[in-house]
Amino acid sequence: MYSPYSTKLLLIFVILSLFEVSKSSELRFDRKNGEFRILQVADMHYGDGKTTPCEDVSPEQMHSCSDLNTTDFVIRMIRAEKPHLIVFTGDNIYGFDAKDAAKSMDSAFAPAISSNIPWAAILGNHDQESTLTREGVMKHTVGMKNTLSQLNPPDIPDIDGFGNYNLEVHGIEGSELANKSVLNLYFLDSGDYSTVQSIPGYGWIKASQQFWFQRTSKKLKKAYTQNSNGMKAPAPGLAYFHIPLPEYANFDSSNFTGVRQEGISSASINSGFFTTMVEAGDVKAAFAGHDHINDFCGKLMNINLCYAGGFGYHAYGKAGWSRRARMVVASLEKTGKGGWGAVNSIKTWKRLDDEHLTTIDTQVLWSKRSAGKVLKMCSQKEAYWPPVKSHITDA
Repeated sequence: MYSPYSTKLLLIFVILSLFEVSKSSELRFDRKNGEFRILQVADMHYGDGKTTPCEDVSPEQMHSCSDLNTTDFVIRMIRAEKPHLIVFTGDNIYGFDAKDAAKSMDSAFAPAISSNIPWAAILGNHDQESTLTREGVMKHTVGMKNTLSQLNPPDIPDIDGFGNYNLEVHGIEGSELANKSVLNLYFLDSGDYSTVQSIPGYGWIKASQQFWFQRTSKKLKKAYTQNSNGMKAPAPGLAYFHIPLPEYANFDSSNFTGVRQEGISSASINSGFFTTMVEAGDVKAAFAGHDHINDFCGKLMNINLCYAGGFGYHAYGKAGWSRRARMVVASLEKTGKGGWGAVNSIKTWKRLDDEHLTTIDTQVLWSKRSAGKVLKMCSQKEAYWPPVKSHITDA
């Protein structure tokens, strides 16, 4: 935890932000460096601001620590990483300790709004526990300034959950890929708790959502490869949801980067969404929150399954283990004419909320150069992974 300035001064900085990124429904890669930078903020657990105490910090920090420390951390990350998109992956507020859900969300998302950086949010399992339903929370979020969040796809009225949508990131303006989405972002509501009496525990991504994902992925692949110069493989995709999939339990310290300090709190049944992503073939990494003191990334069947690590100070954590955020940066390849082409690589790292915003665990999640080699290896060497069984339910 590090707060060198008062929150008031930091908020003034954000209002007078140096960033001049205007809100737009069209996301694009940066022309200068060919990058698209995504900041993931997981589990803020925002309550009522300065009156809401912190959890699991050192005794000397406790008396001065509140939700405002979470706000400070968001501001510092925006200043340090200059993201093109901020993604809030659920439990953005902690409903039980938020007297007014709308006001808590306004405060929680204030740094993103004031920065004029586009942002997107999905629901966790605690957001609806205050004065708004899950639908109400998402509707309020969709109506906020600078957000690209959506309630649901309009053409699938019966889809489960709230906050299922996708965003397209287009190529450099003026390039051959200017009108194509070269990076696809999928956002899904992983639910809160099971509503099926015979199935205990947390919610899951339902069949209707998977149908939407499959259809959207297929449409995006067709649009990308149609009338293109040799684009045979689909544009890479990233998926964001709150509750980790059961497949996160496949990893241990020998095959991931980061730490696993608690159990994998997934649904008690496997609805098959991991299999659905494998079959689609475009998703290169998926990002979750929920388990605050896990922050690892591991690769299974060519998909990286990643945690962000706990961000918020009113969320449970581990004293002496810094709150953290995850960055993902997609980079375009240089063309022979000195311009920019398709996505060449996707990297990630984490930043700690310490004095220096220390960067840790930098890794390459995917690269165009190694994609062919990985596919060949999969058929020959990844047979040791147990097959993933699909038990899709409409419940």
